[in-house]
Amino acid sequence: MMTSEIRETSPPIAAGVWIAVISSFINGSTFVLQKKGILRSRKRGGSYLKDGVWWSGTLSMIVGQIGNFLAYNAAPTVVVTPLGALGCCLGEAVLASYILQEQLNVLGKLGCVLCCCGSVVLIIHSPKSESVTSSLELEERLADPVFVAYSLLVVLLLVVLMVWVAPAHGTSNIMVYVSICSLLGSFTVTSCKGLGLAAQDAFSGGPSSSRALGLFLGLLGTLSVSILIQFTFINKALEHYSSNMFEAIYYVTFTSTVLTASAILFREWTTVGLVDCLGMLCGLTTVAVGVLLLRISSEASLTWKPAARGPDKMD
Repeated sequence: MMTSEIRETSPPIAAGVWIAVISSFINGSTFVLQKKGILRSRKRGGSYLKDGVWWSGTLSMIVGQIGNFLAYNAAPTVVVTPLGALGCCLGEAVLASYILQEQLNVLGKLGCVLCCCGSVVLIIHSPKSESVTSSLELEERLADPVFVAYSLLVVLLLVVLMVWVAPAHGTSNIMVYVSICSLLGSFTVTSCKGLGLAAQDAFSGGPSSSRALGLFLGLLGTLSVSILIQFTFINKALEHYSSNMFEAIYYVTFTSTVLTASAILFREWTTVGLVDCLGMLCGLTTVAVGVLLLRISSEASLTWKPAARGPDKMD
């Protein structure tokens, strides 16, 4: 019975993994193209809103977000989110080294390898089934006091960061913009995941379709507002910081907040055994170390020097 259940759930999850990998490459090019457009417009003295390269990066972001939406509704969040490391290391870091001439030395290449290895480990030990399968079940999870308290805390932090902290320290501390975009990930990812579940009942014409439609519209509004705010602060960050630096730190913090929100709302960890749970933690740690090496590589350089030779001894 268990084997048949896994075979039934594996194909859509496998499709979600492939979609997540492809969309991560597309998303990885987004920051590079937008950064290139910002630099080009700065040289010309105009606005990046009139630059074609910047708009190509924006189009890539839209396509990547559509891919993420499909991936989150085909595979568990704990699988799709860490796969963003592929876009972070291969899509973004490699492209930045060619297009933006940002440094990618031996440490950076080693970070890319670790990101890929960690992502493979995550996929191997990922959950084989979904924990929430209907809009009614999703409504119950959204009304859970723990998730409500978490959401209110995130909203409070976002208000403080955007209203008071960002105007004063955003251009001098990269963690301000990174924190805003990462905290918003708690809403973008959960909304993407929830939209697919709500749409199944909202447009089915069943007895609960009107209720599911209200949930669908609420999630769609939350997703739209979250993406627009993220889009604004991502471009502010790219105006002042290296795309490699921003993407690396953003990946770690974004993954942490999304996995926290997913653990509270969807409880996907409950379907994972102890061995697989440890495997996923090891994979996530490997990816985090790889991203850290990518971050270090943008400011460090390796040089190979011959060992110092002492004076020859006389016989």
